[in-house]
Amino acid sequence: MNHPHSHNPLMHACQQRRDRLASIIQAKTGGGVVILGTAPEKARNRDSDFPYRHDSDFFYLTGFEEPAATLVMLVTKSSYETHLFCRPKDLEREIWDGYRLGPQEAPAHLRINAAYPNSELDQKLPDFLADQDAVYVKLATASQEDTSLRGWMNTVRQRARMGVNAPEVFHDIEVILHEMRLFKDPEEIAIMRQAAAISAQAHIRAMRSCKPGKREYQLEAELLYEFRYHGAESVAYNSIVAAGANACVLHHRAGSAELLDGDLCLIDAGCELHGYASDITRTFPINGRFSSAQRALYDITLAAQQAAVDATRPGHSFIDPHQAAVKVLTQGLIDEKLIRISEVGSLDNAIETGAYKRFYMHRTSHWLGMDVHDVGSYRELNTVAQADTERPWRTLSENMVLTIEPGLYIRPAEDIPKAYWNIGIRIEDDALVTANGCDLISRGVPVDPVEIESIIRS
Repeated sequence: MNHPHSHNPLMHACQQRRDRLASIIQAKTGGGVVILGTAPEKARNRDSDFPYRHDSDFFYLTGFEEPAATLVMLVTKSSYETHLFCRPKDLEREIWDGYRLGPQEAPAHLRINAAYPNSELDQKLPDFLADQDAVYVKLATASQEDTSLRGWMNTVRQRARMGVNAPEVFHDIEVILHEMRLFKDPEEIAIMRQAAAISAQAHIRAMRSCKPGKREYQLEAELLYEFRYHGAESVAYNSIVAAGANACVLHHRAGSAELLDGDLCLIDAGCELHGYASDITRTFPINGRFSSAQRALYDITLAAQQAAVDATRPGHSFIDPHQAAVKVLTQGLIDEKLIRISEVGSLDNAIETGAYKRFYMHRTSHWLGMDVHDVGSYRELNTVAQADTERPWRTLSENMVLTIEPGLYIRPAEDIPKAYWNIGIRIEDDALVTANGCDLISRGVPVDPVEIESIIRS
């Protein structure tokens, strides 16, 4: 029988990640037990669940997408074993809910040592924890997991008279895993390129279908069609389709607003493919022609993005692209007299005082990976902050992936010329840091304003 787990391209990569995790634990504490559960199923209403989405850290190490599963790694000084607890085979449940891999087939398909029905978790975990020095778990993230761990630990402690010792030290597994996930391996990069390509085509599809009189939700439907048609399992986040004034609402959900002649439409949307996110934003004129005010602000935003792209390279810090974008955006706002030089004195002072934040209130980048706002510290981990100062920003390195997304949002106000009212513009691409710069893997959809006008008019 062909089943869903037979051709998962991530199995080899997951095994390599477990190897790496084991070696980090060996160096840190000589060994220990890793316990990592996947996400629970969540009820949507009385008789149906939300579409299931695995826990990203669990999937990173296993490639296993079924619910009700727990990974246990037993790490010694020189080797390690991987054990999985999962749902047992159940023909009746499989008729209703779909195929289950089951404990018998899991070891071969997931490249692990052993697997058991999840009903045996409480029985076996105390044995795994006995006489171990260190435990690696997600600390204080879920009350159910904390309760289970307390139960297992109590069972181990009750064996003290038999000469069994309970673990003494608990480490947060997220600290290690999230540092690993910050640097993408070749399999991850390949999937993220594919996800970005699908999302780029979806943006083009939405642009082509755009015309005055349509509704935001109709453009969202075009995006969703393209995502699913090309094999993406889901959206990476709720799609933002924002027409006119709605573009000045940063997280506007696609609603029933009409696309009006003369307004802009901002789409921030990306698919999730094999557990990996893409994240693209484009802003375009609904009638296929930018007005002069729209074009002026668009050109400023595009120049700001290019400045940020130029600053995205190994050796630069995470904040450098943001600072580069802010400088261009602020100068543009001064040029358009939306910030008055008579009031701020100079470009540097406008930046220093945050005068630009009225029109640009978010950061230019975030990490991207399994989660759209992916894990990984934005500050250097192995440095100690001096008194009254923060730790330095993270230095960019090869195989990190981040977004580059400057924007301008002009709300109506007495001191703003009406031509600029309700213009919201954001341009966002996904940047893979390379040896000597970055590769914008989402440029399958253009940013050039003339090309964008041409797509819409076509």
